[in-house]
This record gives sequence, structure tokens and C-alpha cells, in this order.
Amino acid sequence: MSYEWSPIISRKPLRFPDGKRVALIITMNCEYWDLIKDSAEPYYAGGPAMLPDPLPGNVADYPNFTWREYGQRVGVWRLFQVFDQAGVPLSITLNAKTALERPEIVQYGQARGWEFVAHNFEQGELLTRYTFDEAREREIIHNTLSTYEAALGRKSRGWLSSSLRSTPRTPAICAEAGLLFFCDYMNDDQPYLINTPHGPIVNTPYSIEINDFTFFHRRAMTTWDAARMLKDNFDELRAEGAHGGRMMNIGLHPHVSGHPHRMACFRDFLAHAKAHDDVWWTTREEIAQWYLDQAR
Repeated sequence: MSYEWSPIISRKPLRFPDGKRVALIITMNCEYWDLIKDSAEPYYAGGPAMLPDPLPGNVADYPNFTWREYGQRVGVWRLFQVFDQAGVPLSITLNAKTALERPEIVQYGQARGWEFVAHNFEQGELLTRYTFDEAREREIIHNTLSTYEAALGRKSRGWLSSSLRSTPRTPAICAEAGLLFFCDYMNDDQPYLINTPHGPIVNTPYSIEINDFTFFHRRAMTTWDAARMLKDNFDELRAEGAHGGRMMNIGLHPHVSGHPHRMACFRDFLAHAKAHDDVWWTTREEIAQWYLDQAR
């Protein structure tokens, strides 16, 4: 795996289709957590917990489990309604176990033509645990992709690792499996190519900075602080986009963002962004295919 060092000031301007300045992707992370693990080690489930004291994996942590499950039972449907009513497409990252255990999420998104991205098998099984076990990493990725295909009726075109925790091998394994794009690397405001022995794969950057875990939990922003931050980020990227297109990814988690008091944040931001006609409301697959075609 390798990618070029490329300061943005040294690149040719990236011109998005139809003169769009900002490629805006709303990523909804639809994840599944096992209640218990066959381990006495602390169970890191991906992302911050509501109650921070970790329990062993083989001890049921009902406060944190049910807090997360709120997103599946209630929060995701509230968020889906907000974005559906705004006519905005979502990029849904999907654990394989979410597809198996929560098929209503798949059905809802498929009925609206939204994008789904393979997002590991189960959220608490980080690929970094298998840094020195390539066979096990390959098994997880291949099991995820085959389960995804069986549940959705099509192959996944991209990959996001749980908690973005991947190994140096992961892009190559994904490219070998025929995937078009990869989302783990957060080092740019534009897509770029990751070179692998199996050909290039397009990195479509995710963001922990523009992410509800960060602004609502790690930084304890209010609804209106978060709305202002999203608008400021968008406005700056849009201004820069006059000289070369920029990507903006907003990472959301239903158990974090799906509470009633947070809907005003997203409605306010959507109204602000939709007031501009130079926004490319897109998916990762669409932008990755476009970028790969430009790079050839």
C-alpha cells in the first residue's frame, strides 16, 4: 500500500462535474454490536461509550448496549425521515451483522436508492487486532463482503473499517476483492489514489473532525454550536472550491445524532447547504468512479 505525498497547493485544480464546488456526502453509520464477547478483556465497541468505565467482553453492559440500540430502534428512523424529506441521498455504512439482524434498515435505504458501503462484520471487531494475522483479516473482509452481497443483492463497491482501524494490508485486500473505493484515511479534502499490487483503489476521505462523536460527545457542542460548525466548514470549502473542488463528509451515528433535540441542527444545515446550486449531493461510489476516470 502506498499513496503519493501531494500538498493541495501543488495540484492541478480538481473540476467537479457541472462546475460544482463541494461534493457533499452524508454518511450514516448503521452499526451492530454484540451484547457480549467471549473474552475477559475490556470490550471496546467502537466510538465513545455513554458510561465510560469498560466492562469485560463477557459481562453484559446493558446501559451502553441499549444506548446504542436506541439508534437502531428509533434514532435512525428519525434521521432517515429528515434527510428523506430534504431529498438528500445518504451513504450508509453497514456492518454485515446489521444487514442480518436489522434488515429494515437495508429495505428502507434500498427503496430510496441510497448507497450502502461495507463496514466490517461487527462493529467491535477491529482489524487492527489482526495486524499479525493476515489470514484472519482476509476472512473478516471476505465474510463481510459475501454477507453484504447476499443481503443486498449486489456487491459492495467500497469499504470502511470499524473505527477506521485497518492494517497496512487492508487497501490491497479490498482492491484484490474488486472494490473501487476505501474510506479509512482522513488526510485530504479531495479523493486520491492508493496504489496496491492489485491496482489502485480510490480513497474517499472520511472525517472524525466533522463527526457527531466528536462534536456532540468529545467536545460537548450544543445543537446550535454544531450547526454553526457545519455551516462554517461548508462555507470555507465552498469558497476554496472556486479554485478546485472539495469534499465534505459528515459522519453520523443514529445512537448519537438520532435524538429529538438534535434534529434542528441537521435541518438548519441542510437548509443552508441547499440554498446553493453548486453542491454535488453525491455518493462515495459516484465520486470514486468519476475520480478514477479522471486519473486514467
